Amino acid sequence: MTALITRDELKAAIDAGSVTVVDALGGEYYAKQHLPGALELVLADVEAQASALLPDRDAAVVTYCSNPACPNSGQVASRLTALGYTNVRKYREGIQDWVEAGLPTESA
Repeated sequence: MTALITRDELKAAIDAGSVTVVDALGGEYYAKQHLPGALELVLADVEAQASALLPDRDAAVVTYCSNPACPNSGQVASRLTALGYTNVRKYREGIQDWVEAGLPTESA
């Protein structure tokens, strides 16, 4: 199972520039609203796009989707781990929690 990261830990890592954030919702959800600096990567595209989007397999990566009921972030995190990424965590609470906490988002 993928290790988890809290909202406060994730915000600190984003602020420090020490993490690559991956939005596992994609499409219109990504375009409408995503975490600051997040890259769009959905499960169907992991095989084809991961090495280009995430060239350093040892870098810190955090996946997220909408909320704890959404399986996308866990699926993308598991796939990345299977492809050899060594430092992948999941923000289980997702963008819903981030927005409810009043934290900033970006749109495409």
